Amino acid sequence: MEVLGFVPAKTILFRSKFTATTGKETVNKPGPPIFENKRRIIQAMVSKPPPAAVENRVQVPTMSPELAAPAQSETLLKVSPSSLQCEAGYLVPNPWAEAAEEEENGALGGGMEYLTKILMSSVYDVAMESELQLATKLSKRLGNNVWLKREDLQPVFSFKLRGAYNMMAKLPKDQRDRGVICSSAGNHAQGVALSAQKLGCDAVIVMPVTTPEIKWSSVERLGAKVVLVGDSYDEAQSYAKRQAEEEGRTFIPPFDDPDVISGQGTIGMEIVRQMQVMPGPIHAIFVPIGGGGLIAGIAAYLKTVSPQIKIIGVEPFDANAMALSLHHGQRVVLDQVGGFADGVAVKVVGEETFRLCRKLIDGVVLVSRDAICASIKDMFEEKRNILEPAGALALAGAEAYCKYYRLEDKNVVAITSGANMNFDRLRLVTELANVGRQKEAVLATFMPEEPGSFKRFCELVGQMNITEFNYRYNSEKEKAQVLYSVGLHAKAELEAMIARMQASQLDTLDLTDNDLVKDHLRYLSGGRTHLQNEVLCRFVFPERPGALMKFLDTFSPRWNISLFHYRAQGETGANVLVGIQVAKSEMDEFRDRANNLAYEYAVEENNKAFKLLMY
Repeated sequence: MEVLGFVPAKTILFRSKFTATTGKETVNKPGPPIFENKRRIIQAMVSKPPPAAVENRVQVPTMSPELAAPAQSETLLKVSPSSLQCEAGYLVPNPWAEAAEEEENGALGGGMEYLTKILMSSVYDVAMESELQLATKLSKRLGNNVWLKREDLQPVFSFKLRGAYNMMAKLPKDQRDRGVICSSAGNHAQGVALSAQKLGCDAVIVMPVTTPEIKWSSVERLGAKVVLVGDSYDEAQSYAKRQAEEEGRTFIPPFDDPDVISGQGTIGMEIVRQMQVMPGPIHAIFVPIGGGGLIAGIAAYLKTVSPQIKIIGVEPFDANAMALSLHHGQRVVLDQVGGFADGVAVKVVGEETFRLCRKLIDGVVLVSRDAICASIKDMFEEKRNILEPAGALALAGAEAYCKYYRLEDKNVVAITSGANMNFDRLRLVTELANVGRQKEAVLATFMPEEPGSFKRFCELVGQMNITEFNYRYNSEKEKAQVLYSVGLHAKAELEAMIARMQASQLDTLDLTDNDLVKDHLRYLSGGRTHLQNEVLCRFVFPERPGALMKFLDTFSPRWNISLFHYRAQGETGANVLVGIQVAKSEMDEFRDRANNLAYEYAVEENNKAFKLLMY
């Protein structure tokens, strides 16, 4: 809980540039704009001077605003992840794939241009051909053959070293001798560091200052030089690109480069060789999507040699940049991105990766945080290995897809892409896994405040196992609120229990799919009150000392803080539920301050569960 330490906070100094009048955001890109944004976008942020860098906790020179600003830019439509809604497992189609097949292959063709690149990729000096394993328990439960492509067993527990090494190995010797640099707080950093160690070149890894010690120390042990700079990935990337120009180093991107994409594409090449052991053809391969490098490489190979195999991307509902880009027919930038599956928490997919995905992939499946946690548990029960959330994403998508389309006796492959899980994240995973597997439900029941009502409630629950129970007497209410969780064996059990409650005039709500309840309200039973002008917000606090004081300096004593509940999620940040008394006439000022704070936030204006449980 470093976030709650009362240490003077640093200001976030470097932000993307917005234009208030046009509602456009600019991002780095060489060349002219591809399209014009014609939709209104949320209000502007002001770009600020860039942050000071910390090299192993030692100050290094800062970046001037002129060097940080892009010379040319592409205008991107800014959208919310929630603007695309569908059921879990539904295949959000790629409407451009069929049209792309009819286009002539020119210099910017589809997968054929990558076939030779993938076949000639240099990855096996550092990477191994990962196993394709049958998940026997999960296969039996789903009625399909579920195969796991075990990239989590690579030397750095992730597929990322394939692309990094392939690009670095192809650099001319004189260029490689000048060294490489990258920006990453995760698996790409370790892939670049190990590749540099193998190739004998100097590597600098730029990470945000919020990066946990366990991650940057792992990179240092591989021989790379770590520089900590800024509070966000964007700031670290800007610094890394500036240093690349000044020092003559080569910047190694995490996904948007043909050699990186080709390196990741060797996974598809291996699957084609390994699928000979299967009792029939592959129906679909499920691939996690962050920036798109992995799925672009796999699709480039598979759609060239085995075009009948479906290539399906998987994204979290709150980090669905590729699905929305395909939906709009152009790259978009998310206004905010969920950080639970931090390995795929990308606001903008790559330019080259999107070009390939637009032509080649069949679509994208979206899954919830709960489903990801359930798949982490599935993998542990299956193989006694623990995947990171992004590493379990494809498995969650495969399971959801099989259930939604009621597949039977098909071969499906899920890429288990990484296993760099932080230990402190496991508590949240275990809490949500049974919900994601639909083995636990979260409910609220309202019963009279009278003798015997609690006993009657327990009798109506019957033989169902109560896994959590929250109740507090409230003298101001005629009815008591009980917030509880029950274990399930079948959906029919839950429906029957709710019917029994309703027949006995005990109003009961199923809150299983309400993240606000699961993250916060289940821990606030008895906290109901009546306040005027209370605005409910969810903020994501960065995990660093001083984050709380920075928040308080922004809003207090200007407004009264009426509720505060902190929920850690590991190094991705903390979910914080905040109630603040703000008059309607002051909401514009409140939003200005919240935007300038630069913590991701959302105003919970229409959450019925909060009104029922807290008022």
